[in-house]
Amino acid sequence: MGEHIEIREMLDTDWPMVKKIYVEGIATGNATFQTEVPTFEEWTTSHHPTCRMVAVNKKNVVGWIAISPVSKRVVYKGVGEVSIYVSTKVKNKGIGTLLLLKLIEESEKHGFWTLQSSIFKENIASIKLHKNQGFREVGFREKIAQHNGMWRDVLLLERRSKKVN
Repeated sequence: MGEHIEIREMLDTDWPMVKKIYVEGIATGNATFQTEVPTFEEWTTSHHPTCRMVAVNKKNVVGWIAISPVSKRVVYKGVGEVSIYVSTKVKNKGIGTLLLLKLIEESEKHGFWTLQSSIFKENIASIKLHKNQGFREVGFREKIAQHNGMWRDVLLLERRSKKVN
């Protein structure tokens, strides 16, 4: 990338920039079923408190990644759903890879044995990013939900830890 990118823990004060990047992702039409950004309170309660990081370039947040629990049941405590967003201004510069690598490392420190992602089949860049970091396609969900009035399909990808059993 030519510029120094720091990956660090997300702070509550990062929310305005995280929100802005989330809005950019929503606008692409291929990042999420969400059509509006949740409030910070909604977002923070729906994501794991420790596995959330940001990519920072010159004090500006340019990407973020976080894990959401897949279930409240204790037996699934080590399974997390990955959300990753990179600003459209810095796409294709390796920031997603840096974020995902750091998330994998941190998630294993916190006992996660499985990371999973549901990705729109049209989001080729995200599918490639995940597969390059050891995720494998485990399923396809046809017409799982409507997005802006159209039925959408998603691919299910998962990565099993080699360190956490």
